[in-house]
Amino acid sequence: MAASAFGQCNLLPRTPTVNPMQSHRQLYTLSFHRQSVNSSPPALSLTQSIGFGSAIERHCGDRNGSDLFKTDAVRQLNGSVISAKGHRFAIVVARFNDLITKKLLEGALETFKNHSVREEDIDVVWVPGCFEIGVTAQHLGKSQKYQAILCIGAVIRGDTSHYDAVVNATTSGVLSAGLNSGTPCIFGVLTCDTLEQAFNRVGGKSGNKGSETALTAIEMASLFEHHLKPSE
Repeated sequence: MAASAFGQCNLLPRTPTVNPMQSHRQLYTLSFHRQSVNSSPPALSLTQSIGFGSAIERHCGDRNGSDLFKTDAVRQLNGSVISAKGHRFAIVVARFNDLITKKLLEGALETFKNHSVREEDIDVVWVPGCFEIGVTAQHLGKSQKYQAILCIGAVIRGDTSHYDAVVNATTSGVLSAGLNSGTPCIFGVLTCDTLEQAFNRVGGKSGNKGSETALTAIEMASLFEHHLKPSE
């Protein structure tokens, strides 16, 4: 037994509850009681059986029996997707593979409409291809006119390594645009092996990824506007 001003620890033999032929190890019960200096009721008790068929029992509580690990004081910050009324958005769209990107744009615009975003609060900026999305998004983000920037494009694998180069550059470009501008830049670029895969993601069996991009933009705009906005 060990004791101090704050508690004591006892290690006691325990009678086995299993067939003695199955194990010859001695079972022990470890009991620990922590007590404050003013001799208040124990704040923590732990009973643990060590050996064959071991079991653990724990109880944590304060004087009133409430959980010691309550997290009521922890702030949880979330963006809202209920309504985006009053927020402004820019959509950067790659013209290359426009059979796909136009449908992505349509999905995004429809979602904005369903979430009370006015048409006059949306600017659509067309660029030649996905490679040019990053620098354009960064410029728009730094203007501080928008709560979020959507980056829409489609890269479909071909016979050369050009696909990998464009995908890597586009991904890095959108990420850098958000980091450098401080405005959320949402990645809405499809990277598909076939044209069929792309069509499945613009209104086919996989939904419309343009709509999903718009929902992400709405949530991030709300999060930054209400919780992460720099204090003036």
